[in-house]
Amino acid sequence: MKKHIIKIGKIKIGQGQPLLLIAGPCVIESEKRALYHAEELLKIASHLNMPLIYKSSYDKANRTSINSFRGPGLLKGLKILKKIKDRLGLPILSDVHCRRDIEEAVHVLDIIQIPAFLCRQTDLILAAAETGKPLNVKKGQFMAPWDMKHVVEKIERTGNYEILITERGSSFGYNNLVSDMRSLPIMRQMGYPVIYDATHSAQLPGGKGASSGGEREFVSYLSRAAVAAGVDGIFIETHRDPDKALSDGPNMLKIKDLSNLLKQLKRIREAVEDNV
Repeated sequence: MKKHIIKIGKIKIGQGQPLLLIAGPCVIESEKRALYHAEELLKIASHLNMPLIYKSSYDKANRTSINSFRGPGLLKGLKILKKIKDRLGLPILSDVHCRRDIEEAVHVLDIIQIPAFLCRQTDLILAAAETGKPLNVKKGQFMAPWDMKHVVEKIERTGNYEILITERGSSFGYNNLVSDMRSLPIMRQMGYPVIYDATHSAQLPGGKGASSGGEREFVSYLSRAAVAAGVDGIFIETHRDPDKALSDGPNMLKIKDLSNLLKQLKRIREAVEDNV
């Protein structure tokens, strides 16, 4: 099986490459807050010599309640993401929820993300893949890891081999997720880099009734386990004050705690590589 190395600008993702960080607040709350988090993340990543891709959503189309904050929307949100990209030189990742968004999003995003709930939506996946942009597909909470090969085949059918696969936990009863670390090497055998979404794996979907809950105290444990299992990147949503965040606050990591965790993950990565 060929081991693909995915290139995003100067960043290389895959086996033998530095551990990738995909990070940012769950949703764009405002231009000022988005720029603040991007600048802080760039400082942290630069200090640790860690490749960084900035992530934030312009529209959270899969919120629990109709009353939940969704973000600034497609055009305003992309404008903010482009400003971050141009000002800080950061690659940008965001999720698309419908085909009509792709025509606009492709001009700004360096990676198009397919959300977990939509990972079996063939038309959406094909439309995103046909742009030629790298795709990050999150494994659905309802999917077995070996079934992701069918998603990969859909993308490959378009001639696009720029693929990342992200694990974000599996449904475990109601309003709960569990991470099976076996899924990481299983999906890595498909030949593409595997990312671990540490913060959404600590989510409690719909756990607060009209919104999702979360257990951010477990993010560091899950992250360390995933890096020890050999992932190529770590996905961490972070915020200056998660308890006041407008989306997914309970499972987001405080940005002030991120640097120490990343230092641990780099040491684990080095130990794993020394024993490969």
